Amino acid sequence: MIITRKKEQGDIIKALGGEKAVFIIGCGECSTTCKTGGEAEVLAMKEDLEKRGFSVTGYCVPEAPCFASKVRVGFAKNKKAIEASDAVLVLACGLGAQSVKDNLNIEKPVHIGCDTVSIGQVDKDGMFLERCSACGECLLEMTDMICPVTRCAKGLLNGPCGGQDKGKCETDRTKDCAWVLIYRSLSKKNKLDVLKQIKSPKSFSKMLKPRDVDPKK
Repeated sequence: MIITRKKEQGDIIKALGGEKAVFIIGCGECSTTCKTGGEAEVLAMKEDLEKRGFSVTGYCVPEAPCFASKVRVGFAKNKKAIEASDAVLVLACGLGAQSVKDNLNIEKPVHIGCDTVSIGQVDKDGMFLERCSACGECLLEMTDMICPVTRCAKGLLNGPCGGQDKGKCETDRTKDCAWVLIYRSLSKKNKLDVLKQIKSPKSFSKMLKPRDVDPKK
């Protein structure tokens, strides 16, 4: 899931500037979960903008605006409202905002109302936890599904640094050392021999951006 946080309202208003007629687009998946761009947040934004003298020509909350097909359906259903707007405000991640811009059939300024924070998972308490760095070279098979690239502050690949103390990370004593977690998990399964396999330095070429992937290959 893509984790987002809402931008400061003042920054959003400043970005809109003199564009007084606004169409709002939310996100029915990640931003809904994050409470940054679901229907409730879109309606709250609409109410706030109207109180400030803006005209909201309409809104839609595509299931996933990062999918061209999903956002195009939303556009088709709201063509007149979008045409009547001066600008489009997207309450979604950077992927969603760029998808909106790329798939608009008419020239309109596009603004974003959220900051994209990380790729994360939602735990049982509703916390958003960063667990993947999309590095292009997954090590989870060797580390029992605990990612050292992301969960180790230094991204170490072959065990903990000398700073860990009582299982905690030296950069933040409230956080568990990723490699201690890996050791304990592998130990329970009698798989500690895996740690004897020295991992080569990561190929950062696999992280060169942009990484456009053809799913058919």
